[in-house]
Amino acid sequence: MNLIIQSILIYLLFILLSDVVSSYQVLGNKVHYLERNEVFYFKPHYREKDLQIYCYKGKPKYIIHLWQSIILQIQHPNDNYYQFDGPTPEHVHQEYVDKRYSWTGGLFSSKSKNINLNPFNSSCIGIESNEEYSVQLKVISIDLWKILKLVTGILFFISAPTLSKNTVFHYICGISFGICASFLILIYFISKLFPRKTLMYGVIGAGWTIVIYFLQVFLDNIKTILSLYRNYVIWYIFVTGIISFIFCYRWGPVENHRTINLIKWNLQLLGLILLYFSSNFQEAAMGQIVLLIFLTHLPKKWVMAPKMYWKRKFPPKPELISNDEYYQQGVRETAKALGELREYCSSPQCNQWKTALKLKDVKRFASFMEGNSHLSDEEILEYETSIRGEVTDDSEEEDAELSEDNSD
Repeated sequence: MNLIIQSILIYLLFILLSDVVSSYQVLGNKVHYLERNEVFYFKPHYREKDLQIYCYKGKPKYIIHLWQSIILQIQHPNDNYYQFDGPTPEHVHQEYVDKRYSWTGGLFSSKSKNINLNPFNSSCIGIESNEEYSVQLKVISIDLWKILKLVTGILFFISAPTLSKNTVFHYICGISFGICASFLILIYFISKLFPRKTLMYGVIGAGWTIVIYFLQVFLDNIKTILSLYRNYVIWYIFVTGIISFIFCYRWGPVENHRTINLIKWNLQLLGLILLYFSSNFQEAAMGQIVLLIFLTHLPKKWVMAPKMYWKRKFPPKPELISNDEYYQQGVRETAKALGELREYCSSPQCNQWKTALKLKDVKRFASFMEGNSHLSDEEILEYETSIRGEVTDDSEEEDAELSEDNSD
């Protein structure tokens, strides 16, 4: 009995090994491991379809590769080819076999001529075609789009409390939503033809599916649409934008406190999502998220503590001002103080009659309150005379000192 079991196990192991060996024999020279900026040209034999597999080995996770991007660019004359994805050549070949013998025949397989690969994982792309094409592995050390996602995510998270209360932001979001969801107006009128509410909900759900589908088509073919149907796109955006603005103006900006909190939390969530997808290094991206949340909730006194310690340790030197700056500062501060005095005396807080009893010259005070100078002509003349006398005395002393130095 044991001999029979051992024979069966050996037979199954033999079949498994033969399948592995046969898979390697089938793949053979069809697997190509591409290096940085390497270009591979494929030319089929006798115009027959052939599967070629292009692989990227991946690299260790280092912080210097935080914003790196790996793009596999396919230069094909048309879209007459099939694409298969997988982590290893064996997975790609198995997917190719499964789709080849399925009834769909790869009808719904996705294709892209610019494929973003994970820089830290092994990735393989299989291409089946009977025409000439080339494949290039492009390495971008610092992807500006990832930097833009990082900065945008941080700005969204930090400015969410301000944006959620901003009226202009409410109008921009409302108009944008109206432009994107204008298909729902047509779906709404169509739903009126159906008497049952259950069916109407299904139609509305299908309407959102249609909206998402058209948005995806628009994003995939944005250059072609803008070049061929530019006028239609502009008029569509203009008309739907005006209608959306009218609705937003009619209902006004958001004022409910809870709704504002929901907008703020959604903006912060959007910022964290952008921050997470700004890098393929998931551990570092999560570290950035934790650091951002920690810094934004850090007490203000903790933030100011290093600055205050630096000022105590290295106090700034006082800057001396010149005579002209001193004179200008005195004129400016005096005018400011006199203006505040006029405002106080004109306010209900001041009892004008009690103030008038304490003054020696009520007419002069009334003239000052009407905007005239607080100094009389005699006081101004006396001040200028005293200043001239001080200047004359200083000049005479300087002349005397100079004469003594010359005599010595």
